[in-house]
Amino acid sequence: MTTKTIYQAGSLLLFVFLWLLLIDVINHPLIMPSLSSVLRSVVGILTSLQTLEIILMTLFRLVISILLSLGIGVLLGILSGIIPEISWLLKPHVTVLRTIPVISIIVILLVLFGFNIAPYVITFLMVFPIIYQASYEGIRHMDHELKDVYRLEQHDLKLAIKYLYLPMITPYITLSILQSFGLGLKVLVMAEYLSQTRNSIGNALYLSKVNLEYDQVFGWSIVLILLSLLFETIFRKYQNRKS
Repeated sequence: MTTKTIYQAGSLLLFVFLWLLLIDVINHPLIMPSLSSVLRSVVGILTSLQTLEIILMTLFRLVISILLSLGIGVLLGILSGIIPEISWLLKPHVTVLRTIPVISIIVILLVLFGFNIAPYVITFLMVFPIIYQASYEGIRHMDHELKDVYRLEQHDLKLAIKYLYLPMITPYITLSILQSFGLGLKVLVMAEYLSQTRNSIGNALYLSKVNLEYDQVFGWSIVLILLSLLFETIFRKYQNRKS
């Protein structure tokens, strides 16, 4: 057993100990459900066809939003790195998206786009700055000599993007996607919760809270953590294999 594993196991045991301590102190199952009831909820969520459909629908919304952010963010990031005027034009908008409170965007977009479309738009706008900035920084940190040589031999921007810029900034994009899944999932579930989107994890959390099923609230929270860890593990392995 490695030192890293020992530290991680110890941290997890400390978390469980604090949870058990809170259960004993609060001593109210509606406020702080027992560890066993939460674990049963997690098992029930992961083994029920209905809840699996809910998870898949939320993941579908997340993937669609991130794919849109990826396509637009990478393209605009590359163009901004090549053409300074584009970066000057986009900088105020990206800064606003990076600094505005998430709840403000959610409330505004729920009014503008309605409850069905808003979760996609909200997630897109929250993820887009991460992917855009990563692509832009990747272009800025490229070897200038390599860019100069390519410009002397080729003058086609499409070919430059395909054969030079995209391959060189792939590590930046991969890291931004990893960050986007964690943030995107949190923002999407919050949007689903406020909009009460049907067949969504956010709506499942809302119904659990309304029905005072706090073991389900904790259960869904653990499922979200597991999904985030799953995405992180997949992208870490992909990144290590490519490096």
